[in-house]
Parts: sequence; C-alpha cells; structure tokens
Amino acid sequence: METTALLEIIETVLEDKKAQKIMVIDVQGRTSVTDYMVVATGTSNRHIASMGHYVAESVKEKGFKPLGIEGDQGSDWVLVDLGDVILHLMTEQARDYYQLEKLWAVPAAAKEQQIA
Repeated sequence: METTALLEIIETVLEDKKAQKIMVIDVQGRTSVTDYMVVATGTSNRHIASMGHYVAESVKEKGFKPLGIEGDQGSDWVLVDLGDVILHLMTEQARDYYQLEKLWAVPAAAKEQQIA
C-alpha cells in the first residue's frame, strides 16, 4: 500500500511539472535494490533537477523519506532514491543513449528462456 501511494505522489508531481514519457517499471524479483523504477524525460538539465527536488519535497510532506538525490548539479540524468522506488529523470538525449526501459522492461520469462 505504501509503495502504491508513493508511486501516485511521484506520478502526480511529474505530471504537474510537465515531465514527458513517464514510465513505471516493476523490477520486483529482478533486483534487490528497489521494487519500482520510474523513468521520465525533462526538457533541460534545469528542468530535471527541479523536478527531482519537487518530488523529494512532495514525498517528504506525505511522510516518506527520500534517501538521496544524485546528479542534480547540471547533469543530464538525475536519480532520486526513494527506497522502494528509484526515480530516473533524464534529458531526451540521455534517455535515448542509456535506454533504461529496454534494460529493465525485459520480461522475467524472456530472461529465463535466454539462460536455459
């Protein structure tokens, strides 16, 4: 229940702050680091930095504790660690280059077939 509320807060803030291409990826069972990754695109380095700070402040107001923000000083990729959810805010160029969706959105069944 808490994770669902956290995801709702994140998505609401990102929509309010004009994030583009918001994607929620369920990574439960694929990594022990987090349960969900949210990836969104911003229009500039300043835009993604401000969205990261708005999300961190909004979740704090609702009783969640952000664990950290990385890359918010002029970077084209800002990561907000919220424990059960990790938020990746990227410029269009960084998102195209790193393609996190392809890395994490591969179904577990497909991975099992490749290993077997």
